[in-house]
Amino acid sequence: MNYFSNLINNNLNLVAITMSQTPVTQKLKCPKCQHILQAQGQPGQQIIINCPNCGFQGSFRFPGAQHDHAIISVQNLSKSFKDVHAVQNLSFSVQKGEIYGLLGPNGAGKTTTIKLMLGLIHPDSGTTIINGHDIKTQEILAKHNIGFLPERFTFYENLTPLQTIQFFCELKGVKKSVAPQLIEEVGLQDAIDRKVGTFSKGMVQLLGIAQALVGNPDVFILDEPTSGLDARWIKIVREKIKMLNDHGATIIFSSHNLTEVENLCNRVGIMNQGRLIAQDTVENLGKLLHIYPRLEITIPNLNGVVPEVLKSIDGIQHVEAYENILRVTCAAGTRSQVIAALEKTGFKIGFIQPPG
Repeated sequence: MNYFSNLINNNLNLVAITMSQTPVTQKLKCPKCQHILQAQGQPGQQIIINCPNCGFQGSFRFPGAQHDHAIISVQNLSKSFKDVHAVQNLSFSVQKGEIYGLLGPNGAGKTTTIKLMLGLIHPDSGTTIINGHDIKTQEILAKHNIGFLPERFTFYENLTPLQTIQFFCELKGVKKSVAPQLIEEVGLQDAIDRKVGTFSKGMVQLLGIAQALVGNPDVFILDEPTSGLDARWIKIVREKIKMLNDHGATIIFSSHNLTEVENLCNRVGIMNQGRLIAQDTVENLGKLLHIYPRLEITIPNLNGVVPEVLKSIDGIQHVEAYENILRVTCAAGTRSQVIAALEKTGFKIGFIQPPG
């Protein structure tokens, strides 16, 4: 038998009298008046039900082993803007304690998917279940334990980090006394009294993570958390994401950068034109799709110029230079050739960030 949990009124249960594995329709029986009713939902979903005959109320979680441990379950999500199909019949789940990456080029539908998941825009069809709650019908409960970092955000430039986090504490009903600790956790304690308007983009991004920490959520949804940052700030933000996961948080983040998902994710879903075209561990997807990892090499005085010697090496898919950072996408067996060729030509290698 499957019983309601988290009962709302009179501590009474509605009891499921039939169970099935795949259908989304479930027959229920009210223990008060014995009225039979039907409920619809996704496997693993928890919903609030009112008995239409006597008014008693409770919550029920649909059976479904495939989502028993899923913190986030997206089912058949679709959204169009006029003639543009931004998200098309998208389904995936994120398990407790997992770091899940949505990988795809700009315009693949990643940000739209995240907005749909959080109820910031409404889907044409489909559902999102977060912590057992439907984002459409139980939005407050679904969002209760979520920390969100949007792709683009701004803070009041005339406020300090302390004032900013205290403001978000007030919005979320959290004691303001936790603000200094949250600022210290992201490494901004030395700038706690500076105006946010003087911050670099990396510092603003860390402040964004600090506001996502308010309320000690157990789920984080981060949209392009390292986009536009230089290598130093990428490393710092990456470390903060790993820190959150080490403390038990479930994290989903979007990126167009393969290196990010290689370094952080347990699993990844690849999106293109609004569709999920592949989903697996990074290692398995790399083998299936012949995805090459990317090395990040620090070279003093590189000044954003790609060394000529690399243009003649087979196995290199792509090379780009940004200030003193050289990024080389290549086959695994080519990495040693790249390093040897650079050193032979006279380049001094300061630091190598390995893939994965």
